[in-house]
Amino acid sequence: MLTKRIIPCLDIKNGRTVKGVNFVDLRDAGDPVELAEIYAQNGADELVFLDISATEEKRKTLAELVMRVAQKINIPFTVGGGISSVEDVELLLNSGADKVSINSSAVKNPQLINELAAKFGSQCIVVAIDAKQIDGAWIVHLVGGKVPTNIKLFDWAKEVEQRGAGEILFTSMDHDGTKNGFANEALARLGTLVNIPIIASGGAGIMQHFVDTFKDGKADAALAASVFHFKEIEILDLKKELKNNDIEVRI
Repeated sequence: MLTKRIIPCLDIKNGRTVKGVNFVDLRDAGDPVELAEIYAQNGADELVFLDISATEEKRKTLAELVMRVAQKINIPFTVGGGISSVEDVELLLNSGADKVSINSSAVKNPQLINELAAKFGSQCIVVAIDAKQIDGAWIVHLVGGKVPTNIKLFDWAKEVEQRGAGEILFTSMDHDGTKNGFANEALARLGTLVNIPIIASGGAGIMQHFVDTFKDGKADAALAASVFHFKEIEILDLKKELKNNDIEVRI
C-alpha cells in the first residue's frame, strides 16, 4: 500500500506566507523559509509553495526564494504561481524546486501540459484545479479563484491526465479555510476517473478531517495551511493519529 502524504502549503504574497478564507481576507503567517525548515524537520512529506499574486516581474523573486528554501530542506517541494512557459519551469527547477504546479495557464493553453510533461517528465508536473459548486456542478475557476470558466472539474481532470500531468492538486473553494473538512465526495469521484495521484486541498480543521479524506475521499495526499502555520495541528501528532486509523504514513 502506498503511504499517504501530508503536505503543508505556503501561500506566498510579497515574499511572506499568508492565509485566507475562501481565497480572501489574507493574514500574515510568517517567513516562508523559516516555516519550510520547521516543516521539513517536523515530519512533512512534501511542501507546496504557491505565489498567489504572481506576475512576471515577481518571477525572479520567487526563484530566489525557491533557492533559499532548497538550501534548508531535504524533502520534495512544488512551486506554483504565474508559471506559463518552459522557461519559467526551467528556472524554478534549476533553482531547486522538485515539481511545478500550473493552474490558470494550463486552462488557457492546455498544450502547455503536453510540452512540460514531454520536456521535464510527468513526475514534475502538477496541475492545480480550483473549483466551486455552481448550480450543483463543480466549475473550474482561474486567477486565484476570481474568474469562473465554463469547464467542469471532472472533464478537466481527465484531460490533464491525458495530456501528461503527473498529479492533480484539487482545491475546493467552497471548503477552503472553513475548517469543516475536505470535499470528500468530489475527491472520491475524481479518484475513480483518473489514475494519477490526487492531493486534497481546502477545509482541514481537525485531525479527523485528514482521516476522512484518506478513507472516504480516497485522496493520495492531503494539503493544509493554517492548521499547520498556527500550530493547531502538529504534523507528527497527525501522523500518529492516521497510523491509529490504519492509514499508512511515513513517520
